[in-house]
Amino acid sequence: MIRLLTLTLLAVSISANAATSTDLVKSTTTWDGHKLPPYSLVQPEVTIKEIIIEPGEKLPWHQHPVINAGVLISGELTVHAEEKSLKMKAGDSLVELVNTSHYGENTGKVPAKIIVFYLSEKNQKVTVLDK
Repeated sequence: MIRLLTLTLLAVSISANAATSTDLVKSTTTWDGHKLPPYSLVQPEVTIKEIIIEPGEKLPWHQHPVINAGVLISGELTVHAEEKSLKMKAGDSLVELVNTSHYGENTGKVPAKIIVFYLSEKNQKVTVLDK
């Protein structure tokens, strides 16, 4: 009986200190409202990039042929597409555009650091510059 009570108290104690989980973003669309494309992968590869954009820096126009999402860790960032823009501040997350030209611009006074997660076929380029 004492052993059962001890195990019960231990289980309650562990569950009271359990880690928490919060969805930062869960979506079937990109930040501009377009549906994510369906695709299958023979050998999936995950790439996680830390991208730092200095104040006033503007990235070149580019596209991502793969699904990707990111979290802005610090600074401010504005993402521009042909018809829409998205202003981000530290802590914001996004599901990025797929096969659509866009660029990011640091509109703040400190470096913008974003962590981006890409899901692609093994060895596939995750970013392609517009020509």
